Amino acid sequence: MNSRVTLITSSSADGDAMSSTFLPFTRPSIDDETIADVVAVLKGGWITTGPRVAALEKALSDYLGGRFVRSMTSATGGMEMALKAMGVGPGDEVVVPAMTFAASANVVERLGARAIFVDVELRSRNATPAALAAAITPRTKVLMPVHFSGLAVDMDGVLELATQHRLRVLEDAAHAIGTRYKGRLIGSFGDVASFSFHANKNMTCIEGGALSYTDTALTTPLERERFHGIAKDAAGNIDIETAGGKFNLTDVAAAVGLGQLRHLEGFNRRRGELAARYEARLSPYVEADRLPQTGDGHSWHMYPLLLPLAELGTTRDAFIAAMRERNIGLGIHYPCLPAMSHYRSLGWNPADFPNAARIGAETVTLPLFPAMADHDVDRVCDALLELLPR
Repeated sequence: MNSRVTLITSSSADGDAMSSTFLPFTRPSIDDETIADVVAVLKGGWITTGPRVAALEKALSDYLGGRFVRSMTSATGGMEMALKAMGVGPGDEVVVPAMTFAASANVVERLGARAIFVDVELRSRNATPAALAAAITPRTKVLMPVHFSGLAVDMDGVLELATQHRLRVLEDAAHAIGTRYKGRLIGSFGDVASFSFHANKNMTCIEGGALSYTDTALTTPLERERFHGIAKDAAGNIDIETAGGKFNLTDVAAAVGLGQLRHLEGFNRRRGELAARYEARLSPYVEADRLPQTGDGHSWHMYPLLLPLAELGTTRDAFIAAMRERNIGLGIHYPCLPAMSHYRSLGWNPADFPNAARIGAETVTLPLFPAMADHDVDRVCDALLELLPR
């Protein structure tokens, strides 16, 4: 992998020098070929939606086995577009895990529908088909499983449940580009999957996302919603057929995405190697339920860890500060969504979701990105084991 943007080089042998260099929890890798392609787009004069966007959608479609793909400015926008195209609106319900980024539920609320939260498993952080089933009511229109951290949900169970109840399925696959479920890529089967290409994801467009789907009836409403509700006739005259939004990706962003997609499998393979090293270093000293669940096909977008705060006699903020003093950055992914002010105001109580509440209170995200060297993982683990009870 020819990666121009790196933080720590694997050739460094001076431990003091390595420890004095700040290690963030994530950082993108952009190679020289991609940078040159971005420059070519900028010099070419056509920088908004154009041939590079079309090329990225084609490349993603090929990668996902020929599925329909439409790009947009973010996975958040994609989920909102998809729900609207599925007919979700006031009075409808969408079942959403309580442990996810706020976008998963916010897009439901923005359409006047109601997000119905379900708890998740502690280690996988994924909602089970049984949990989704228990939340289904006559108002349920869509199930929204989230492939947390790149570990696939039990999609056979989810799709069977959706068929039984005649529901649509929108996979929040923001963490899951390149994730496999029983050998099949997430987004290559099922109903609709929404991918994120934000700067911290396994592949990036700087900002961006894409929907993968199989229902041709979704294409026109998605394309209308993506660009102002505009329809054109053969002569180029326009009509506004719906009050659409503005979600179109730029060619500059698509050029970055094309370069990233070329390296995606290698990126994910390296993420898996780093995650395995974390597991090997930490598992002898850290309780299993505090470590993330492994699994075939995992794309390892993140490596989350639960802190034993009661045993430590400290706060998460203080622990993060202690790691930062050691020049190691940690993230928090994520707070429990029903604990957020907006969702509390709608009557949700985080105590009703004990696993999500615990994760939200104890989680930290360890550094994990392809340019990391093995000794970077060791450095993080050495610092953690110095601070954690043994």
